[in-house]
Amino acid sequence: MPGMLREASALIAVVALAATALPCAAQGDADAPELKEAIAHEHGEGVPKDPARAAYLYCRAAREFNADAQFNLGWMYANGRGVPRDESAAAALFASAASLGHPQANHVLGYFASVPRRAPDCMREATLSPLPAPLFELAVPHPYAPDPFAALPPWKQQIAVVVDKLAPKFAISRRLALAVIAVESNFAWDALSDKGAAGLMQLMPETADRFNVERVYDVSDNVRGGLAYLRWLLAYYQGDVRLAVAAYNAGEKAVDKYGGIPPYPETQSYVRRVVSLYGSDTHPYAPVVQPSPAIKRP
Repeated sequence: MPGMLREASALIAVVALAATALPCAAQGDADAPELKEAIAHEHGEGVPKDPARAAYLYCRAAREFNADAQFNLGWMYANGRGVPRDESAAAALFASAASLGHPQANHVLGYFASVPRRAPDCMREATLSPLPAPLFELAVPHPYAPDPFAALPPWKQQIAVVVDKLAPKFAISRRLALAVIAVESNFAWDALSDKGAAGLMQLMPETADRFNVERVYDVSDNVRGGLAYLRWLLAYYQGDVRLAVAAYNAGEKAVDKYGGIPPYPETQSYVRRVVSLYGSDTHPYAPVVQPSPAIKRP
């Protein structure tokens, strides 16, 4: 097993290294608008990082036989960035890019020799769905009530400054982030619950591990982890704020088990308080994960 892990780590390192190489003339139109926009969203160059949008744009360009786009999208599938990790999709994209003369793709393809190739759905479908609007433009709530965070006391404003900096990177509205912080810890950076939830956004140890939070009492690290979890939950529950924050409080397994907000008085009160402060029961999301079975479909 350790040998397999080392091999997988080495493979990802090779793909990442090759992805940094300069494009060559045979790789397609390097000035293609969709390719340039995809690169910007992937790396946060002049815009907030938005891996899901980058993958969408790469796929549009890849369908037009742009080898750069095919290679970059393959890298995203190989590493699970903005799309679910899928080595078969990565292998298919690297093979296609290599056939178009992309030298780095040809080199990386050797590491996928035994992997069956299957083009991702966006490459195989006859048409793509409409291009989603950028997340940082979408992540603006439509409040039903005045903003309760418009005039915070100075010590809470210091926390809000951190939220203002980080929330756009996760496409989470400032107001929703502050609503969760207010209900979770009342802006206390050193809060610790009797269940072990810590910091401003009350991260449980397993949640901190899941979202790579090393210092739960560091304001920026804690907020970053909480925002990452919120973004995942909003995608999982397709923008339903009530279900997302219920899962933030009780865990997504509980929400899925009951097919909605669990019948826990604490969670039901929590949801009412957060939604009241946020001012809306919906929030924009990117479909970066498969939706929860709790989502009711027509």
